[in-house]
Amino acid sequence: MERLMTNYFETGAMILFGIGFVMLLLHNNLIKKIIGMNIMDTSIFLFFVAKGYIVGKEAPIIRQGHKIIGYVDPIPTALVLTGIVVAVSITAFALSLTIRIYEEYGTIELDEIMKKRGD
Repeated sequence: MERLMTNYFETGAMILFGIGFVMLLLHNNLIKKIIGMNIMDTSIFLFFVAKGYIVGKEAPIIRQGHKIIGYVDPIPTALVLTGIVVAVSITAFALSLTIRIYEEYGTIELDEIMKKRGD
C-alpha cells in the first residue's frame, strides 16, 4: 500500500486506464466508447510523464554559469506530444464514423444497430 501512495501519479494513471477500459467494454453508446478510449489515452500520457520525471532534476536547458546536476529525460514528453496528435486524429475519425453510422441507422446504440442490421 505504501508503494501505491508513493507512486500516486502511476496509481492514478492505472485507475484512469481501468475506468476507460470499463467504459469501452460495458457501454453500448458509441460516444461513451469514444470517451472511454480518450480516458485510456490520457492515462497513458500521465503514466509516461510520471515515469519521465525525476525528483531533483531539471529540464535539459543549458544556462551559463549554472552547475549541471542532472536532467530529466525529454523522450517521454516527446512521446506524449506525438501521442496527443495521434489520439486527436483517432478521435476525430471515430466521431466522423459515428456521424455516418447515425445517418445510416438513426441511432448510435450498438444493440439497436445490430437489430437493424439483422432485419
